[in-house]
Amino acid sequence: MSKKNTAAASLLLATAVALSACGGNNDGNNAAPSGSSAASGNPAPSGSGSAAPSGKMEEITVTFPMISTVIPQMPAIEAAINKISQAKINTTVKLKAISSGEWVQQTNLMFTSNETMDLMYVSGGLYSSMVAKNQLVALDDLLGQYGDGIKSSVGDDYINVPKIKGAVYAVPSVRDLASSYGVIMRKDLVEKYNIDVNAIKTLDDFGAALKAVKAGEQGFAPLVPPGVNMSFLDGFMTYDNLGDSLGVLPNYDNGLKVVDLYETPEYKELVTKFRQWYQDGYILKDASTNKTSTFELLRSGKGFAYFAALKPGMAEQEGKAAGTEVVAKELTPVIARTGTVTGAMWGIPVNSKHRESAMKFLNLMYSDKDIVNLLDWGIEGEHYAKVDGKDGVIKYPDGVDAASTTYNMPLGWMFGNQFLSYTMEGGDADIWNKMDAFNKSAQHSKAMGFAFDATPVKTEFAAVSNVVTQYKLPLETGSVDPDKVLPEFIAKLKSAGIDKIVAEKQKQLDEWAKANPAP
Repeated sequence: MSKKNTAAASLLLATAVALSACGGNNDGNNAAPSGSSAASGNPAPSGSGSAAPSGKMEEITVTFPMISTVIPQMPAIEAAINKISQAKINTTVKLKAISSGEWVQQTNLMFTSNETMDLMYVSGGLYSSMVAKNQLVALDDLLGQYGDGIKSSVGDDYINVPKIKGAVYAVPSVRDLASSYGVIMRKDLVEKYNIDVNAIKTLDDFGAALKAVKAGEQGFAPLVPPGVNMSFLDGFMTYDNLGDSLGVLPNYDNGLKVVDLYETPEYKELVTKFRQWYQDGYILKDASTNKTSTFELLRSGKGFAYFAALKPGMAEQEGKAAGTEVVAKELTPVIARTGTVTGAMWGIPVNSKHRESAMKFLNLMYSDKDIVNLLDWGIEGEHYAKVDGKDGVIKYPDGVDAASTTYNMPLGWMFGNQFLSYTMEGGDADIWNKMDAFNKSAQHSKAMGFAFDATPVKTEFAAVSNVVTQYKLPLETGSVDPDKVLPEFIAKLKSAGIDKIVAEKQKQLDEWAKANPAP
C-alpha cells in the first residue's frame, strides 16, 4: 500500500466497520434495551473465570478488522510483542485480523460458537447493540485493578463517555477525540487566485473563494461532496446529532432541548445557501448522485474544495490521499461529543477466559511505546529505521519504501494510544502534542456521554430513516429547490413519526441529565 493511500485506507476501514452496523441508529453508544444486564443496571461480571493460576503463562487472542487480512509479517510481529508481554505480564498474544467487510458476521459467529476472543476492537456504531446482547464484559473493576495506563492516557474527560447504565464496556483509543468543521482546499488554486485563507471565517467568506475559482476556471464546479453518498452537512455540523440526526441539540447545548433538525431555521438557511451556490455553478452538477471519490475528483482536476471534520495534521493527511497539496480552514470551534469519542474502542468479549490478562495487555497498548510501535510500524531495522537526532521520528530502511515495505498497518488510530506512535520523516514530528492539546481544548457537548436507545420507536425510526434517505442528498447538495422540496420533506417526516422520535429522545435525555448532573 502506497504512503499516499494510508489515510484513505484508514478511512475506508473505519467506514466499512461503522457501516456494517447496517441500519444502526447511532454513531456512538445507544443505551441498552430493557431486559439486558446493561439496562437493568446489573453489568456482566468483569472478573469471573479470568484469574490465572500464579505463574501460569496465558495466551490471549486480539481480534481486529483489516481491509486485507494477508499480513505475512504478522508472526514476526507477534513474536516481538510476546518478548515484551511475556516479561511484563506473563502473557503472549495471538493477533487475529478479520476482513472489515465480514467483521460483523464473523464476530457474531464467534460469539455464537463461543470461539476464543480475549480482546477485540469495538466500533462505536456497534457498541450499544453489543452491550445489549451481553457480548462485552463490564470493565470498571478490571480498569481499577490493571488499567492505570489506560485511564491516565485517555483522561478523565473521556474515559467515562462510553458508560451505559453506569458501566464502561469499552475504552476509547487515544487519537483525535474531538473535531472541528471546516473546508479543505487545493493549495495550487488557493495560490493561483490569491485566496486569503485566514480571512475565511464564515460560509459567505468561503462562497467568495468559490466564486473566484469558478470565474477563473471555466467549465469547472469548485465544490464537491466530502465523500460518496455524503452531503455537505456530513462535513459541516453546528449541532450534536445525538447519534443519528433524528432529533438534535443545536449549538451542542440548547438547554438540552431536542429539536427536529429539518424544521430549524438554520437548516433552511443552509440548504437555501447551497441551492444558490448550485445555481451559480459552484457545486458539482451530479453532487447528489456522484460515485467518484473526493480524492479522485481533486486528483483529476475536477474539484477545488470540500467540507470536512478537521483535526491537527488534516491537510497533510488529505493531501497525501488526494495526491495534491491542500490547505485546511476551520469554520467552527473544536467540539467533543459522544460520537467523536466512541468511534474506535477496545473491549473484552464475554467469551474471554483470560480477562485479567486481556486487561493487562490492553493496558500495555496504552502505555508501552515498544508494543504500540510494533503494531503500528513493525520491526526496527526491517520495516523502519530511527532518524538520528530526531526523537520519535522514523524513516524506511535503505532500499525500502512505502510501496515495498513488507509491513504496512496504517491503523495507529485503532491500536490503543496513538500518541506513543512514531512519526514518519517528512511529517509533523510534533503532531501528537498538537492532537493532545486539540483534545484538551475541546468544548464538550452538553450531552456528551448520552446515547439514544431507539428501541421504543424502532418502527418510526425505520420509516423516518427511509424518508431522510430520499430527501437528504438532493437538499443538502443544493440539487433541488428547498422552497418547494423542504416543506414536502418535513410533511413526510411528520407522517413517518419524527415527532415521536424527538419526544422519546427528549425523554431519555432528561433521564440521562438527571442521572448525570453537570458539575
